[in-house]
Amino acid sequence: MDKIKVAIIGCGTIANGAHIKAYLANPAAEIVTFCDIIQERAEKAVKEYGCGKATNDYRAILEDPEVEAVSICTPNHVHASIAIDCLRAGKHVLCEKPAARTYAEALEMQRVQHETGKVLNIGVVNRFNTGVNIIKKMIADGDLGELYHVYISFRSHRSIPGLGGAFTTKAIAGGGALIDWGVHFLDVVMYCSGDPQPQTVTGQAYSKLGRDMPNYAYTKMWAGPPNYDGTYDVDDFVTAMIRTAGPTITVNGAWAQNIGVDEMFIDFLGDKAGIRLQYGKEFKLYSAKNGALLETTPTYQATDMFQNEIDGFLSCIRSGEKLPSHIDTVILSSQIIQAIYDSSESRKEIAL
Repeated sequence: MDKIKVAIIGCGTIANGAHIKAYLANPAAEIVTFCDIIQERAEKAVKEYGCGKATNDYRAILEDPEVEAVSICTPNHVHASIAIDCLRAGKHVLCEKPAARTYAEALEMQRVQHETGKVLNIGVVNRFNTGVNIIKKMIADGDLGELYHVYISFRSHRSIPGLGGAFTTKAIAGGGALIDWGVHFLDVVMYCSGDPQPQTVTGQAYSKLGRDMPNYAYTKMWAGPPNYDGTYDVDDFVTAMIRTAGPTITVNGAWAQNIGVDEMFIDFLGDKAGIRLQYGKEFKLYSAKNGALLETTPTYQATDMFQNEIDGFLSCIRSGEKLPSHIDTVILSSQIIQAIYDSSESRKEIAL
């Protein structure tokens, strides 16, 4: 069978750190184009990986009949427009998370996917994580009993990325800590819980610590350096409660807080057992038997989740299988995030 010809749109960190390497490791794929608005980035990728050609205009990909699939690794504000253009040009799409800046944009992406019939998967890579899938099966098998509540905590001391840059500009990113980190945590919870329908959402997002940019002291700035002439109009702390057709979910998240302890975990609370998942790491199972309290740390052979994601994307193009990362499923997370922001703005609970 012929190889699937792939184009990479956006040659920044996530493309180089995950997508490109995974495509190169899959014998079913061939990268034929690297695209970035900064021509030098695309040319650097061609030279570094020894394949493809460079362009600074993704519209050249739309007109190339050789390209069958694309990975969109751009800033959030162009996810929807590029994905829609690619779908209408007959390309299959893997778009990095979040699907879009707003729920309305994500809905339009979903509508065009239905219209064209092409694949549209979103880069919620934890759905391809070995440990997460073990947890999902344990919940489905009833090992926790009734899963009645899930608590999410993604909190860092002072870690706003790239102050004054794309991450902290709402017009580009769509939001701050919630849409950047929270989308992953919420998606893990929705996936492991069986993607229950959200019912009501109440939340509050705060933009506090980064607003006075020149006086913002920080521990790290992982997308820096700071641009003090730039914009900071996004959330650096968020709290929310979500009722679903399954468990209730509570969220506390922060890029930056005045507490010098980082927390990156999810607690799944069942009436028979509970699980604490350290995000991106191991998990522990807490239970009781014969009057004794048990604490278990499972061991398992993990596979690379980004490789699993890319392999799945390429496979479903040929098989027609609908992956858990399909827009029809992942759009629930976009709906919840939008409702948290809407609740924060209106200071009211949102019924979905």
